[in-house]
Amino acid sequence: MKRYWEIITDNLKKRGWSWGCVSALDSNGRTIWIVDAHRGDGKRFVVRADEKLTAFLELKSAISGRVPMLAGSSHACQTAPDICCLTSREIFSKLDEVKRI
Repeated sequence: MKRYWEIITDNLKKRGWSWGCVSALDSNGRTIWIVDAHRGDGKRFVVRADEKLTAFLELKSAISGRVPMLAGSSHACQTAPDICCLTSREIFSKLDEVKRI
C-alpha cells in the first residue's frame, strides 16, 4: 500500500514535475524535511517542514496555488525571475552546515 506522500509524488511526475526530498537534523537535533519540485519551464517550489507528509502536502498546495502555512512549516516559495529563493545547490550547502553543527 502506498503512503500518501508517494501518491503525491506519482501525481507530480505525471504532471511533468521532477522532485527531491531530503531530511536533516537542525541545531536542536530535530528532523527537518526539505522537498522541492521543478520542471523544464523554470518553475520551482521549495518547502521545509517538521514532518515528511506535511512537506509534501504543502508542496502540493503550493503548486496548485493554495499555500497554507501548516503547523511545523516554515517556508514555501516559488522561484521566478523576480522572486529570490534557494537553489538546490544552496539547499544542500545549508544542509551540510546543519549536519556540522
